[in-house]
Amino acid sequence: MSEHQWPYRLLAPGPVPVPPPVLQAMSAKVLHHRTPEFEKILREVWVGLKFVFATQQSVQIIAGTGSAAMEAAVCNLLSPGDQVLAVVSGKFGERWAEQCERYSIKVHRLDVPWGDPVKLEDLEAALKSHRAVKAVFSQVCETSTATVHPIQKMSQVIAKNSQALFCVDAITAVGCMPLPMDDWGLDCVVAGSQKAFMIPTGLSFIAFSERAWKVQAQSRLPKYYLDIGAERAANAKGETHFSTPTPLVVGLNLVLKQMQSRGLNLVIERCQALAKATREAGAELGLQTYSSSPSSSVTALKTPTGTNSAQLRDWLEKERNITIMGGQDSLKGKIIRVGHMGYILNDDMTALVRALGEGLKSEGVQKAVAVLEKHLNSVEPLFT
Repeated sequence: MSEHQWPYRLLAPGPVPVPPPVLQAMSAKVLHHRTPEFEKILREVWVGLKFVFATQQSVQIIAGTGSAAMEAAVCNLLSPGDQVLAVVSGKFGERWAEQCERYSIKVHRLDVPWGDPVKLEDLEAALKSHRAVKAVFSQVCETSTATVHPIQKMSQVIAKNSQALFCVDAITAVGCMPLPMDDWGLDCVVAGSQKAFMIPTGLSFIAFSERAWKVQAQSRLPKYYLDIGAERAANAKGETHFSTPTPLVVGLNLVLKQMQSRGLNLVIERCQALAKATREAGAELGLQTYSSSPSSSVTALKTPTGTNSAQLRDWLEKERNITIMGGQDSLKGKIIRVGHMGYILNDDMTALVRALGEGLKSEGVQKAVAVLEKHLNSVEPLFT
């Protein structure tokens, strides 16, 4: 059967499936970004973003992917000659370290085995060894390994042992798991539109603490498009600094209103239910959870010996019209990654499990489906 005879199901860690009402809202009309109508929407979005980030600080919107917000954190909070500590536990930890190096920042890497969370004693030792670091960079969830770090405790260790800012890549964390920015003492949080915010790729978000804003004002690294101080000043006048992809902001506004109306906990609990169902159903199919600290936003599953995960992923794409992701670098061919964000319905998960069972020639499909139903029926999607 060709892929066109199967409904398309997007179950990647991002981009994610977009709810039909949001697609409809984004396609209604294109607004100009310098109009009273769009200013009203922008102001509502800024309020909604503060709600999701759990902060009293402003949240800036960047017309760019999550990597743009990651780079904005670097060039807005550092100056020539600064030193930083980068937690490197996967591809995205590597990316932040590389971005710092491109700006000639001295990077001290705290290498963590892929699939494991950072050890607090190792973080403390690194801070004591490198007293001059001005910032610590870490992922909340390292998407490439589906691994969550103990961010709240890391923040406490950093505050106790240094004056460094704590900057977190929360691209697959904000809206998917508890991450109260102000309560946990996070100085910089970045996120992306194509994850828990349920809209297409194209926007990223960045929030600074009051302490970080003071540092930003003194930063001497070059920046123009990614000047968050200039963006903040424009926002104070009810506008963005540069042209804005207005359909994305319109869609974002609808999602944020739904989150505020129905509660952020519903979104978090839905992700948690999908993650638990995926891990337990995967076990019935012979797929072991890869991470020792698994995420609720994305799950990495090890394929059985003799099964190449890249080939399994290709088969799902071509024969069942289902998109998931595989492993990167040393994990290529060894794991599959299933996302839990966005407009994922119970039928999507059932179709994936049945297809995986067929591709793996597993006898545990019925048990796997029963596991799914137990967890998925407990929490409904944000949009029904």
